[in-house]
Amino acid sequence: MTRFILVALMLIATGASADTFRSDSVMANAEKVAGYFISRNPDVGADSYVGGKKRNSKIWTRGVFYEGLLNIYREQPKTEWLKYATDWGDFHKWISSTDNEARNANADYQCCGQSYLQMYMMEPEQYHRMDHIKMRIDQMMATGKKDYWYWIDAIQMSMPVFALLGDITGDDRYWEYMYELYQYTRNRHGGSKKGGGKPLFNITTGLWYRDYQFDPPYRDLTETDKDCYWSRGNGWVYMALARVMQFTPDTERHRNDYVSDFLLMSKGLAECQRADGSWNVSLAAPSNYGQVGSEGPEMTGTSLFVGGMAYGVRMGILDSATYMPVIRRGWEAMRHAVHDDTGQVGYLQGTGSKPEDGGIITYGSIPDFEDFGYGCWLWGAAEVHALTVMLESYTDGIEEVRNGNDGIGNIHDDNGIYRDLGGRRVANPIDGHIYIHGGQLVVYRKR
Repeated sequence: MTRFILVALMLIATGASADTFRSDSVMANAEKVAGYFISRNPDVGADSYVGGKKRNSKIWTRGVFYEGLLNIYREQPKTEWLKYATDWGDFHKWISSTDNEARNANADYQCCGQSYLQMYMMEPEQYHRMDHIKMRIDQMMATGKKDYWYWIDAIQMSMPVFALLGDITGDDRYWEYMYELYQYTRNRHGGSKKGGGKPLFNITTGLWYRDYQFDPPYRDLTETDKDCYWSRGNGWVYMALARVMQFTPDTERHRNDYVSDFLLMSKGLAECQRADGSWNVSLAAPSNYGQVGSEGPEMTGTSLFVGGMAYGVRMGILDSATYMPVIRRGWEAMRHAVHDDTGQVGYLQGTGSKPEDGGIITYGSIPDFEDFGYGCWLWGAAEVHALTVMLESYTDGIEEVRNGNDGIGNIHDDNGIYRDLGGRRVANPIDGHIYIHGGQLVVYRKR
């Protein structure tokens, strides 16, 4: 008969100091980071003036900030955080784009809709929070076009909007159209031009080219024998996949395709992690730090990778034995990027489309737009926090496993019942995944 080794999660989650990989430490840092940004931007409706151009505060950069803020709000519902978000929505009258901005269904103008919809879900009687973004997405779907997302950033800006609308309405047309858009970008938007018929996702490496301009023969500018995989661009896709899985049910017929790509990306990303826990701006080129003078770490990509992996482990999608050490090292890098005295986050790359864009990246540098970088950091921290809370809530059970009937770390059970983290019974548990067994949080091991 098959035998199972149940290894306590805390025994295999090696890497960083246990004192810093705790929910209270994660939240203390998140409060500092959120407080820093909000104190510097008290007027939710204030325009940004960057590069001599005025931009309103519902563009994608600010939309990403609110994604992060609402994710950490889920973990600790501070009244001032929700007020800051609802004041922003109220200021913009919950409008995602003007008629002119919506003309080409540009994902950058849809990003704010993610936060609008999440706040609608908090108060479903406030239908006006959902009304406008739903109308814009319905207009987009009515065209039947599938080639809108020609740059991979767009996957993050727009794709979760479709997932949310599917979740809210129960109308699977949103999930179907979302899948067709995603597949077109994944498989056909690369090549010598937009929609050139070649993939932007390299399934061999598990990494994405930012758009058709970075498909081979384009190479990394520092290590010219390497392909160019921009860190934050890959972070956008990874974040999007996590959010799509969060807002689509297990019964959605394309969900396994998203899980499969998430697994491929996770493996590829883990292989690119720096020794200090962070990731470079250029994933396949360890010596490419971006612009001359940059110090190495980059936090927008790092935060999205760490957050995505934390979500994957917590939901039993990723093998905890493999990814917990990566997450712990990554959280240490995120934590060390925060200035203890102010809450400023260092090592944030500014706007751009490739490793060399966005200015010099240092611990003390301030990017052209701060908002999306802080959103990335908060989103990642929220997922780490959720994971640490889960670990801490099972401390007693883990101690029981440590002292199991085969000695520290091992316990054998051929006939036990396993449930996933949603409480559903699992008929065929998967090696390396987390389950609830006998009231204890365990990692399933088969031999």
